[in-house]
Amino acid sequence: MSTRIVVDHRAGVALRHPEKAHRPDNPIQRKPPWIRVKAPTHPVYHETRALMRENRLVTVCEEAACPNIGECWANRHATMMIMGDICTRACGFCNVATGLPGPLAADEPQRVADAVAKLGLKHVVITSVDRDDLPDGGAAHFAAVIRAIREAAPATSIEVLTPDFLRKPGAAERVVEARPDVFNHNLETVPRLYPTIRPGARYYQSLRLLDRVKNLDPALFTKSGLMVGLGEERAEIQQVMDDLRIADVDFLTIGQYLQPTVKHAAVARFVPPEEFADYAALARGKGFLMVSASPLTRSSYHADADFAALKAARLSTRAPTSR
Repeated sequence: MSTRIVVDHRAGVALRHPEKAHRPDNPIQRKPPWIRVKAPTHPVYHETRALMRENRLVTVCEEAACPNIGECWANRHATMMIMGDICTRACGFCNVATGLPGPLAADEPQRVADAVAKLGLKHVVITSVDRDDLPDGGAAHFAAVIRAIREAAPATSIEVLTPDFLRKPGAAERVVEARPDVFNHNLETVPRLYPTIRPGARYYQSLRLLDRVKNLDPALFTKSGLMVGLGEERAEIQQVMDDLRIADVDFLTIGQYLQPTVKHAAVARFVPPEEFADYAALARGKGFLMVSASPLTRSSYHADADFAALKAARLSTRAPTSR
């Protein structure tokens, strides 16, 4: 993989987000008690980390500074991030480095598959950086990873968390043809906040992608996620829920936005747990098969258990009613 390094000569350090260097600082607020987590110490955490290094793999757990990394890696659950560690987008919320990515690694699908088999995963989540530099946005690479995992670990269910494939005709089709079990694409926030939080994306393109995937394969589970605490209003969240249900999305995740650095978007507020419970009840009432909403919820948090519950929920909705 290739990383473009930009150096701040005044401080003599490499900048992870050079495109944000000119922005005024947003002080990072102290987290409330319900959102603090302990540093990872479990021995299996270190075993998982060693396996990732051995297979030269990137994980979104590390790149996005996920607060759940200790718990997930201790349970041998990691979200693999393919196509490098440099993103072509510069989202206001994301801690993944921005720049010009290097060429795709031809052996990456096999390395990912080998790690999945060694970890003995029942369920794996595969995500990626945005690759606007590639003609298909990396769709063929996603498909190759799915096929490699199917061969190396046929019992493992596969969830993909893809970019929006903006202006990449046929990309969704290539990924769906490889037959993942879950297709996830996060809307991240409400439309009003896209210009500052997700400036390189388009809200309705993301909705169209999810709708397109469901039309291509109605049996495929679709999933999307939102962050709260960015200044959104309750009515706006409700509208996003309605938009997702129109696209027949099965699973919704809602979690608290956490500010990675002083150059990222500020946290407008820390949403208390009872509001997450309220959002969960609201989403279930709108017909989502599965909802996960809590301060520490992330797209792939507890994804293995959630997939089993998702399948059970679909079966229960199709079960004949007794008289």
